[in-house]
Formats: sequence, C-alpha cells, structure tokens
Amino acid sequence: MKRKDKSTEISHDAWSAASRRAMLLGAGGSALALAALASTRARAADASPFPAHPRWKFVFVNHVTTNPFFVPCQYGIHDACAILGCDYQWTGSETSDVGQMVNAMNAAIAGKADAIAVPIVDPKGFDAPTAKAMDAGIPVFSYNADSPTGSNNRRLAYIGQDLFLSGQEMGERIVKMVGSGKVAIFIATPGQLNLQPRVDGAMAAIKKSGAKIQATMVATDPTVNVALSKIQAYYLGNQDVKGMFAVSGGDTSSVGIVMKKYGLAKKGVQSGGFDLQPKSLEAVKAGDLGFAIDQQPYLQGFYTVMEMFLFKASGGLVGPADINTGLKFVTHDSVAPYLDTKTRYEGSAATPLIVPRSGKIGG
Repeated sequence: MKRKDKSTEISHDAWSAASRRAMLLGAGGSALALAALASTRARAADASPFPAHPRWKFVFVNHVTTNPFFVPCQYGIHDACAILGCDYQWTGSETSDVGQMVNAMNAAIAGKADAIAVPIVDPKGFDAPTAKAMDAGIPVFSYNADSPTGSNNRRLAYIGQDLFLSGQEMGERIVKMVGSGKVAIFIATPGQLNLQPRVDGAMAAIKKSGAKIQATMVATDPTVNVALSKIQAYYLGNQDVKGMFAVSGGDTSSVGIVMKKYGLAKKGVQSGGFDLQPKSLEAVKAGDLGFAIDQQPYLQGFYTVMEMFLFKASGGLVGPADINTGLKFVTHDSVAPYLDTKTRYEGSAATPLIVPRSGKIGG
C-alpha cells in the first residue's frame, strides 16, 4: 500500500503544479506544463499496483517443448512474469509423451511450485497429478488443450482456443470452399485433445450442412517429414480429392508443400489449416493454401500467467476463469502484415517492440 499511496501523491502534486504553471504561463506554457505532467504520470505508472510479494515460480509443462508453435507462447509467459515479478520453468515432453509430462508435474509438485500449467492432451492421464497438486495447495491451470466435458480433472481454468468451435468454423468454411466431393482432414495424433476436437467439430459442421462432401480423417505423424510423406502419399492415391485440410501447424505446412508441388490450387483443390508457421504463411500468400487459423499462442502464455498471479495474490478470490484466446482466419487478403512484421507476439523475432497499425479495426 505504501507504494500505491506514493504514486497517488505524485500524481496529485504533479497535477497541482502543472495547473499552476499553466495559469501563470498562458497557452504556450500550458503545453510545456502538461507535457511535464504526462512524463510524471508515465513514471508513476511504472510503479506496481501490487504490494510486495514473493517471487512466485510458475511451472509450465508442455507436450512438445521444442515445437516452434510455442515460441510466442513462451514469450508471452516471459513478458507476463517480467511485468509481475515472477519466475517460470518450461518443461515436459518433446514428443507428446504423457508419462514424461506427468513426471514433470510430479517434479513440480515435489519442488513446491507456486502454480502449474499443463496442456491436458489425454482424457484421463492428468487427473491424478492434477489432484495431487491441488491437494498440496498448488493451483493447476490448463492451456492450449483441455480436459473433455464431464471429466474428473480438477484443473481450475482453461486458457486457449475453443478447439471444437474452431473445428466447426473450419468445417463451415470447407463447405463454402468445396461444395461437394472428397475431402481429407489430416491429424498428426488421433485422439489427442489438442487436435481431435477440431476434427470432430469440422465433421459435425460438414454433416450439419447437408453438403455432399465425403470427409475422411487421415492420420499422419507428429514428425514433420513422416507427415509430409503421408500427405503426399494420400494425394497420389486420391487424385480426385477436392479439398485437403489439416488441424495442426506441421500438417498445415505439409499440405501447402504438396499443394505447391503438384499445382493443386490451379486444379481447383481447396486447402487450409491451423497455425501461422512461416511456410504456411508463405503458402497462403502464394495461393497454395486457402487459409491458416491463428489461435494466439502468445496470449495462451500471457493470460495463463496473469490468472496464476491473480489467484496467488488474491488468495484464490479472483478467478479463475476460462479464457478463449480466439480464432482468426488469415487469408491471402490479410496475410501481408504477418509476413512483413517480425514480433514476439507471433514468435518471429525476440526484440520487444510496439507495432504501429494502419487501417480500420476489423477490416
């Protein structure tokens, strides 16, 4: 409270002094006085509104720790921790191994982490470690992937894209793009909760539309090179296909590569997928992919830290609340800023910067 009171006093005193100078100096002096006030206010705003607190340590368990998708997510974690005066650890598995992820959670519990975040990629595999953490007084949040409806998992809140809804919206777009015919929906790890709900949502939307689309889920592989070969093999064996779509970043990039290699866009084959990997964005610009869906990985890290911190700071009185980090279709008409601007928010640069925006919002 002492820090907060000091900020309030500075602001009040500065305002009084600036007002007096403005009246004495006239209109020309007013600008200088108010500029000084603005500078003082900016310095005062740097002071934290929170009282002194322990440097809490938040452990983020991940299922693919080295995947480039999670680079902006880690930037979001880092930035939120820097703002709030906390530390974090990035750990888990490189290959979606649930056992390794559970071991990481158990290590975090033994190490007395102040909060744990984990993508719940398995329907039941995280129930026991989540309960163990919660019983030890360690709050658990899920991000990027969540437990299914009706699950016994005791996590406090989910921060990430509404995966089933995102699949539905992709399915609706597939119907508009394809109209009728054979469609493949590629998935790297069938049944995994960060991907399967998207396929389920897309299938549900296609079925609901009544369109004469024969949609098939096609398993690929978490390894990019293997997935690429399987997507290519699928096309060569199904050259009458009307649409090829993917529900993960790696598969989406691979679809774009196959589309370009065989000139499929010119043949009328439709395509699209998820995440903003550089190759996918380039394919969207070139017309080899119809769209790529942004799920805001930076926010998945940033917002999760915010919820952890506020839960700790308020003694559990604030939140926790599910946060949908949204869905944005990036198309040929909107892809340019993603390619032209390098930022931490998209994981394409490490240097923090403010990105100027031109044009109308929502345009």
